[in-house]
Amino acid sequence: MSGAAPAIPVVARTMAVPMSLAGLRLDAALAALLPEHSRSRLKAWLEDGHVLVDGETRAGKTRLEGGELLSLTLPDAGIEIEAQAEDIPLDILHEDEHLLVLDKPPGLVVHPGAGNREGTLLNALLHHAPSLANVARAGIVHRLDKDTSGVMMVAKTPLAQTQLVRQLQSHSASREYVALVHGEVRRNGTVEGAIGRSARDRTKMAMVVTGGKSAVTHYKVREHFGGPALKGRHYTLIECKLETGRTHQIRVHMASIKHPLVGDATYGKRGDVLFHRQALHAWRLTLAHPLTGEMMRFSAPIPRDMKFLLRDLRAERDNATRTGDDSDDDLGDEGDVEVIYVRE
Repeated sequence: MSGAAPAIPVVARTMAVPMSLAGLRLDAALAALLPEHSRSRLKAWLEDGHVLVDGETRAGKTRLEGGELLSLTLPDAGIEIEAQAEDIPLDILHEDEHLLVLDKPPGLVVHPGAGNREGTLLNALLHHAPSLANVARAGIVHRLDKDTSGVMMVAKTPLAQTQLVRQLQSHSASREYVALVHGEVRRNGTVEGAIGRSARDRTKMAMVVTGGKSAVTHYKVREHFGGPALKGRHYTLIECKLETGRTHQIRVHMASIKHPLVGDATYGKRGDVLFHRQALHAWRLTLAHPLTGEMMRFSAPIPRDMKFLLRDLRAERDNATRTGDDSDDDLGDEGDVEVIYVRE
């Protein structure tokens, strides 16, 4: 038997360029004719020869006259043919025919990769909603690191996926995190600096001068932990709000100002054994529904391991002893899952 990978199915279509699009570039016309697909996806299809104009390949910058015949052999959105559906429990906060919002637990990898072909969120999504095999990346539009917990959104149709990606690109979708960092953060602030691959270690990200992507993180002080009971150690619980969504953004930005995340084995303090993972939780997500445009806000409670860490630090700080079952500690108004429809 041949070891060749299975061919990705394609969808063949033909359409004439309407005269109303005369004068537009080919890439812009495709975006107008196929609004369910992102511009980056259409660009890739153009470059790979999946779009012919009157039987010939053309560059995306080609100006159209109107009336040209477009022949499309677009890879079927069902490209998750190699990923297997797996019965992995999901904590669903909201679901309708267009949108799914979930609370990802720490330790769950989002997308299959080297060494993680099974047991990922993508595998779980394919089992929960088999129709997601017809959406690129099973509808995943953004990621959380394996050891970061919290709210994520998933598109259930290609059109919803494009709309959600555009919200992330325009910053109209808002993501807020809570993090525990080393040191005493004395005031609110903003970290702004491009992030790219580290020149010294390609497995890590770093603040870079050239070749990176712009990134902006706003942070706000929420609570301090220090004092004699902590033997000179200081920690700060902060809230972070992202303007951009770069890989490891909060972890890199906070380390750059000498306040690395507690438990961060990659960017944190050497010998940090206070926590078994980076203390980072995506606690709130605000977005416009991809079909109706209605503003929606979702939040999820801080997970138990991080909640217990904070209670232990409070007990040490206040020179008190934790007693009783602390599983009901809600840490304020984010302790309950909420779905809020926001009127604009």
